[in-house]
Amino acid sequence: MATIDRQTATLALAHALAAAGRGLPVFPLSATKLPALRSPHHGERPPVHCRGECGLPGHGVHDATTDPATVRALFAAAPRATGYGIACGRAPHRLIGVDLDIDTAHGNDSVGALRQLALQHLFTIPPTVTVLTPSGGRHLWLTGPADTTVPNSAGRLAPGIDVRGSGGYLVGPGSVTTHGHYRLAPGTAHLTPAPCPRALLRLLTPPRREPALPCHPGHPGHPGQETTPGRRGEGLIQFVLAAHEGQRNTRLFWAACRAYEHGFGDTLADALTAAAIRTGLTEQEARAAIASAERLTLGRGSDDGDDDRR
Repeated sequence: MATIDRQTATLALAHALAAAGRGLPVFPLSATKLPALRSPHHGERPPVHCRGECGLPGHGVHDATTDPATVRALFAAAPRATGYGIACGRAPHRLIGVDLDIDTAHGNDSVGALRQLALQHLFTIPPTVTVLTPSGGRHLWLTGPADTTVPNSAGRLAPGIDVRGSGGYLVGPGSVTTHGHYRLAPGTAHLTPAPCPRALLRLLTPPRREPALPCHPGHPGHPGQETTPGRRGEGLIQFVLAAHEGQRNTRLFWAACRAYEHGFGDTLADALTAAAIRTGLTEQEARAAIASAERLTLGRGSDDGDDDRR
């Protein structure tokens, strides 16, 4: 666990300003890797769909900016910030983050999985900015074209590979969290984010899938329609129930992401929570993981999907 002292916030601001100077939109993060500024809409009756239109800070990734004065103001309002987030999908770089989680203890070889995808689809990851995470994983920084929107995803490419795209963010190098430091990999500090290979870009932007199950009246989020989870939802519940210690949060987070991607996340949330409790998680831990999956999948921010290992 990293030691956080009074200098940490000063260093976080310095790193954030340096990133902003390179055209990367930034905003302050807390030691938990979540936005450091409390939402101005805290306590309001949900749903609240403001993405900063109110003009107040506290909208997470939507606060991200490259303006030095605004960066300083954000950090001044968040004196306990220990790091910074970098918004993905924003001009000029339109950053795409490929998050490779290392979990050899449970057989997840994300680096090997990416290598296998590269062989199968005939692409090569070019030399690019690489950030080492406290858990031993790494973030690969790539750039996307202006006419392509890359969505956030968790485990869609392969187990242990998450993608940060439009509406998501990466923890910037130099940030300090409760789990440790994020730092640039040796030999990559002088690099700029490389263009995403076209074959990989096609994998990151799958065609939009229509709901495969019939709709029924009464869904509060879609007037007159409701997407029911059916067998697909039952499979996700069984996936969570099969989790061993060390996999519980990861499996729950993955299953919740899939449910929200297919439009029945809210419908399945209680059942997923109950399944997670049966595996040994507390209700609070389960609800937090599902909320993280909702934020990531619906573009309301980004989370790293921490599991029991960290």
